[in-house]
Parts: sequence; C-alpha cells; structure tokens
Amino acid sequence: MSPVLVLDAEALSSIARQRGPRFQEVYAAVEAARRLRRHIVTPAVTLAELYRGPGHNQIVDSCLSRETWVDIRDTDRAFARFVGGVLAAARADSSEIADAHVVAAAVQAGGGVILTGDAIDLKRLSAPYSNVQVVPI
Repeated sequence: MSPVLVLDAEALSSIARQRGPRFQEVYAAVEAARRLRRHIVTPAVTLAELYRGPGHNQIVDSCLSRETWVDIRDTDRAFARFVGGVLAAARADSSEIADAHVVAAAVQAGGGVILTGDAIDLKRLSAPYSNVQVVPI
C-alpha cells in the first residue's frame, strides 16, 4: 500500500470549516496527497469528536458530502484490537482512544503522515512505528 494522509479532528475541522489559522496548511497537504494519489483517511471516531450538535454536525456532513476524497475508517473488531495494541505499546490509557485510532489508521495502511493539532500525544503513540510521521498543524 502507498502511504496515506490521516487527518485528526483538528485537521478535518479546518477543512470542514474552510477557514481558520490552519486551513491553508491542511488544504495544501490534502492537495499534495491528492496529486500523488494518496488515500486520505480519518477514523470514524474522529467524526464523533466533531459531531457536537446540529450546527457542528451540518458543517461536518457538508464537508464529507463535498470532499468525497476523505475515506472514513470504521472501527470493526479487528481494527479495535489494533487500536488497543497501539495504546498498549505506548502504555497509554483509554483517554487517548481517539488519538490511538488516528495512529492505527496510519500504521494499518502501511504508514503515512498524520496531520494533527495534538502532535505531542500522537508522536508518543506513534513512536514504535517508524513508518508514521506526525506533522503538527
């Protein structure tokens, strides 16, 4: 598999809102990934972080309808086990479950780049995986 671009909640939120201090940076990374024909992924749990009521939900849903290049990584039993392994490898507790999903999505895809507003935690969670690069936004 070719490397993926994984968007955490803050990265996806900036694309959904099409504004904010990080929008241009995230948009440039997404466009580069698209030109290189890389998959762009966000875990389903990331959507749960962003769905916070009618106004927020509409923004996220509109983005996902408009930006059909975003693949949503559902959590099935096998992926849940993998996410648990990411937490165990980092000796992290379940308070980092959403971040662990982001790392697991990159690792399971064969490696890639994670765009995040939470680089410290994601770097710690991804430390055992040399094929994952965390890029702060």
